[in-house]
Amino acid sequence: MSYPQQPGNWSDPSWPQQQQQQPGYQDPAYAVSGHPAAAYPGYGYQPVAVQPTNGLAIAALVCALAGIATCISAPVGAILGHIARRQIRERGEAGDGMALAGIIVGWIITALMVLLIAFYVVIIILAINSDTTSSSY
Repeated sequence: MSYPQQPGNWSDPSWPQQQQQQPGYQDPAYAVSGHPAAAYPGYGYQPVAVQPTNGLAIAALVCALAGIATCISAPVGAILGHIARRQIRERGEAGDGMALAGIIVGWIITALMVLLIAFYVVIIILAINSDTTSSSY
């Protein structure tokens, strides 16, 4: 391997040094033809095809977790999780765990919100129907 000579014929440690070419010397990194030698053979490692993650599974988990702050996105996340799991089974994509988590979290938060609303309704009904006859005649 030869590099062009450094301009000015002065020494710089960052510039690649030319090796003294001796008769019969061949750089071991290069084959006889002047091309780089072949790389070492691998150890039988087979690259694994990465399955794409289903986008609805990600959206299901995000919507279900956002349901903690907003009431409406939890059931949306649960429904998206059901749709995502069906797509994952049909297409063979990744993300089944996220879709399942979206379903579980989404329905739990939805149930808690329904119970909270029912509790408020019962409290309001009890407050309206309470006996407030404190007038003196």
